[in-house]
Amino acid sequence: MPGEPGHIPVLRDEALEALRVSSGGFYVDGTFGAGGHCAGIAERAGSAGAILAFDRDADAALRAEALATRVDAQIIFVNAPFSEMAAEAAARNFDPVDGVLLDLGLSSLQLDDAERGFSFLREGPLDMRMDSASGEPASALLARLSEAELVQLLYDYGEERQARRIARAIVRERANRPIVTTTRLAEIVEATIGRPPGARIHPATRTFQALRIAVNDELAELERGLEAALSILGPAGRLVVISFHSLEDRIVKQFIAREVKGCICPPDQPVCTCGREPRLRSSGRPVRPSDAEVERNSRARSAIMRVAERLP
Repeated sequence: MPGEPGHIPVLRDEALEALRVSSGGFYVDGTFGAGGHCAGIAERAGSAGAILAFDRDADAALRAEALATRVDAQIIFVNAPFSEMAAEAAARNFDPVDGVLLDLGLSSLQLDDAERGFSFLREGPLDMRMDSASGEPASALLARLSEAELVQLLYDYGEERQARRIARAIVRERANRPIVTTTRLAEIVEATIGRPPGARIHPATRTFQALRIAVNDELAELERGLEAALSILGPAGRLVVISFHSLEDRIVKQFIAREVKGCICPPDQPVCTCGREPRLRSSGRPVRPSDAEVERNSRARSAIMRVAERLP
């Protein structure tokens, strides 16, 4: 069963298998988006099942409402970041749950909407907020950060090797007039670092990634969300996370490794004194999209899925 028409959920079948969705199960979809994964969970969970679905984007509420009319499973939508799932689940007596899915990519609907400002391919306001009703848009962030702060942001969140050159160009250009559209920022970056012939990605890709992460506090949100997910998973419940860049995946990988290990005592200490028990079991190797999926959906190219299971 599809979600929003035109949207292709990444690693959909693999994620549903990893969640081990069962009839009557209770699940959390931390990133409802266009509803593709949620629709698949609902189809397998059936009329006795339920999904607590989160999204920071208020526009997702209408999509969740529409999906709820097409499936038998109960869908409870919450317009909030997934880091709040523990509190929201407790308030609804929705825990423990059988699985939590976090699909960390932007939905196609967000990327394709020029007014949201996520894409350098379409002219629109330089916004990038997942919740457009709160927070600081990317244009305001670009206007107030110093050159040194911009360098740090681009390097830390975009892993951009040309961070100094790009930051210098942004500061120079904003002195002439504010940088308030997606295409102007993309043009500044491309004019600064160039575009090698045959390059697979646009030169502004890392700059846009860095700004989006900063505007939405995405990495800290992920860290809080992983802890929240672990706190509401029942025994043998599955945690499934789909990441789209190395910064996200590193956080997920390290979190799972830490919770699999349990003990946090220094390696040279002969006896454990922290008393910290393992809380997760890693469920095999990370999963990447097949060549066929990437052929169908180029946005799947960088996806990587990690899975872990809650220990009793």
